Amino acid sequence: MKYTFLLYSDPSAMGEPTPEEMEQELAVFGAYIGMLRDAGAFVDTDWLQPTQNAVTVSTKDGEAVVHDGPFSETQEQLGGYFVIEAPDLGVAVEWAKQCPTVHYGKVEVRGSAMPG
Repeated sequence: MKYTFLLYSDPSAMGEPTPEEMEQELAVFGAYIGMLRDAGAFVDTDWLQPTQNAVTVSTKDGEAVVHDGPFSETQEQLGGYFVIEAPDLGVAVEWAKQCPTVHYGKVEVRGSAMPG
């Protein structure tokens, strides 16, 4: 079954990383991706652009409305995701516990609603 990890953190609490810090962060995530690949669990991952670049689309009175920014106003923001393959939720949670984001944010784990 596929599981998606939604990676949330508070960007204002972290500040702007130096090039060295960014390189270290990429190495930490690269190692995590390597572990997932070695286990045959890796499907996909990506970082998302900051919420100030987001738009939200909804419908009001039958018309599509586009709003600047994210849907919810919170400190923590969705910053990226992983999609993995795991036999059950327990295994997916164990992988989520190893995700680097847990050290400074939260990882929401959701199973796929569609088979396959």
